[in-house]
Amino acid sequence: MKRNIGTTERVVRAIAGIGIICLAFVGPKTPWAYLGIVPLLTAISGFCPPYALLGIKTCNNCD
Repeated sequence: MKRNIGTTERVVRAIAGIGIICLAFVGPKTPWAYLGIVPLLTAISGFCPPYALLGIKTCNNCD
């Protein structure tokens, strides 16, 4: 898996993922909030499968 997500997008995904996961504990407390794991994992790994399928790269120095 080659990295296809840039640093700025990784930070935004991490913040969004943590924010969505927090909704499972505070706020509506719905199990759907656990879907926040998806953007958090893509931020950690730097790889987005849909981007790979579509040939999108948002990082400047991708290998």
